[in-house]
Amino acid sequence: MITDKTLMREDAFVNGAWVGGARFAVTDPATGQPVAQVARLNAAQARAAVDAAQAAFAGWSALLPQERAAVLMRWHRLIVDAREDLARIMTAEQGKPLSESRGEIDYAASFVEFYAEEAKRPNIESVTSHLSTAEMELWREPLGVAALVTPWNFPCAMITRKAAAALAAGCTVVVHPSAETPLSATALAELADRAGFPAGVFNVVTGEAPEIVGAWCADPRVRALSFTGSTQVGKLLYRQSAETVKRLVLELGGHAPFIAFADCDLDLAVDEAIKAKFATSGQDCLGANRFLVERPVYDEFCRRFTAAAAALTLGPGGEDRDLGPLMNEGAVRKQEEHVADALARGARLLTGGSRDPQGPLFYRPTVLADVPAEALIFREETFGPVAAIAPFDTEDEAVRIANATEYGLVAYVHSRDPRRIYRLSRALEFGMVAVNRTKVTGAPIPFGGMKQSGLGREGSRHGLEAFTEIKYVCRDWAETRRA
Repeated sequence: MITDKTLMREDAFVNGAWVGGARFAVTDPATGQPVAQVARLNAAQARAAVDAAQAAFAGWSALLPQERAAVLMRWHRLIVDAREDLARIMTAEQGKPLSESRGEIDYAASFVEFYAEEAKRPNIESVTSHLSTAEMELWREPLGVAALVTPWNFPCAMITRKAAAALAAGCTVVVHPSAETPLSATALAELADRAGFPAGVFNVVTGEAPEIVGAWCADPRVRALSFTGSTQVGKLLYRQSAETVKRLVLELGGHAPFIAFADCDLDLAVDEAIKAKFATSGQDCLGANRFLVERPVYDEFCRRFTAAAAALTLGPGGEDRDLGPLMNEGAVRKQEEHVADALARGARLLTGGSRDPQGPLFYRPTVLADVPAEALIFREETFGPVAAIAPFDTEDEAVRIANATEYGLVAYVHSRDPRRIYRLSRALEFGMVAVNRTKVTGAPIPFGGMKQSGLGREGSRHGLEAFTEIKYVCRDWAETRRA
């Protein structure tokens, strides 16, 4: 059902050429059937990709910003034109409903367009001199080769959010996509090649992460490492990058609280809660994990939320139901473990709580009420379609429970009281706070978290700055005049 068959690339892309070798299978999580046999590159080939990126860096970084922007805009147009094929490739390898895949392609394309425009804006900054005969300037210069390591849940958008920023800054990139969803990355490489990126500027290295990313962490020529994934793996990469003192951008776990006060618009809160929990079948670092509801509206929220969750449909992504399959068996087992633990600790099961007969990776939308604070699901990110709800009595209690986590990516607040909204926005220890809505992300905003949810920001002008160094230049004009 893909119109442009050349977008289904099973080889890696290094130095402007397609590279094969040993293979590994990519399967459709909805059916378990193979989709492709993709090249499994090794550590030596990963280092060869850095060779290519390092060789291309001088020429790419020397281009006028307008010239880099023109190549990025061509890439953007090609992504937009290939939207339907890219969405179908993503659904085949990732399993998400086709409508969500289309939305992700739009989201991915927006980062390329945004950074094509931002490429022209990092100007020299003048500094007021504190020395009587000196003039001072700050220059922003590209770091060099950037390694980008991306997850399976957003296999297009996480590449463009990182790569477009790095490329606009003048860096060259080596990309390692998840071994579970490499086909979206190789399709983007095909389009990047058509857009006219010089050989070595944009490289995609497929295979197993430990061998490939380990080689990049040890390579001093890789000056920046940007990773999206679990906090556990992020800590490992942090340690592995210490020896070469790399610039790190880490977008890690979420475990978001969703706080609904008694004065909220309850219809809106329930609608937004469904979006915050079940998008991408709950496999989203922004997904709400802990639902805290003020006691006067607790029972009614549980009733409405349960009815809405039970009405959600499941099916293969190509059928465009509300939820698709989970990514792998480990993800399903985690849902089962969290549900069993919560029930054993006194929680009530309101709907779901089991696999669906459609296939081994389908898990029904699940709602748990009266979940105690010591339950696993209140302490760990579930990353699936299980919602845990608990009541609270005071604003201070809600803040205390919400902040009682090592994570700090996003928090959701529903209230009509502007003073409460201000207090919560200040008190919540999260990098992003969404008030009376769920969707807050986009190319212009700095995406990122506090505490163990990561380092740095992606998107916005701050995302571009992560791939640059500031050089300070101090010129003494007194010496120049005497000459």
